[in-house]
Amino acid sequence: MLLSEAWMRYQSDKRIEGDSILTMRNYSFQYYVLLRYFGNIDISSISTDLLKKYLVEKGEHLQPSSLGHRIRFLKSLFNWANEEGFIIKNPATKIKEPKIGKRISKFLSEQEIEHLRESCQTSMEKALFEFMYSTGCCIGEIVRLNREDINFHSQSVIVHGKGDKEREVYFNVRCDIWLKRFLEERKDNDPALFVTERKPQHRMSIDLMRYIIKKISKRAGINKNIHLHQLRHSYATHMMNNGAPLIFKFYLDMRRVKPQEYMRS
Repeated sequence: MLLSEAWMRYQSDKRIEGDSILTMRNYSFQYYVLLRYFGNIDISSISTDLLKKYLVEKGEHLQPSSLGHRIRFLKSLFNWANEEGFIIKNPATKIKEPKIGKRISKFLSEQEIEHLRESCQTSMEKALFEFMYSTGCCIGEIVRLNREDINFHSQSVIVHGKGDKEREVYFNVRCDIWLKRFLEERKDNDPALFVTERKPQHRMSIDLMRYIIKKISKRAGINKNIHLHQLRHSYATHMMNNGAPLIFKFYLDMRRVKPQEYMRS
């Protein structure tokens, strides 16, 4: 089977299995790099040695994390081909990902969080920031949310993660207040939870959300690259500093805790 045909069938199967659009978009880039290197050859002719040579020649200037991503794609593609019976032996089985040193998370201080809050100028900015800070959702999960997904009674929302897996996350009282205010002020009929301020209003994109957070941090005078992972861990750290047990951080990381239970205690 030619590499191009294998890729088309692989994509179809992964869509059926529920792999995210973002994952497939990233894997698509890896596929075209692989195709340019080998050409449209029979996938069964690619050996372990050829893959290692490919990784050395095309991964020389990559960071360990980027090289690891490339290897994960190869493992996924050739494992699929092997399971489907298109190749007898998986040539990527013995290829190991590079070791990546653990980075110490750079938490935002409680003072920095307050500066960010004060720098939010509209109810939309306040609602978006508080939602990001208190839920720890991935940005790709937030952009897909609709108004009807919010349960104000339990201060929770069902989000769809990788592989379209559902889970319930919770937000705090401050987020509850600003979400309600933001939704009450809206005059549009778009079902999306967060929409653009410019008319005609429509669902926010990932890039726009990142731009808004960057704009807020610039107003606050915080010279850091603010991202959602950082906000979530900052929230966990602040809760622990205010008396929440250590296990709270673990459960928040797993996104199985109701933060408001600690807020009320």
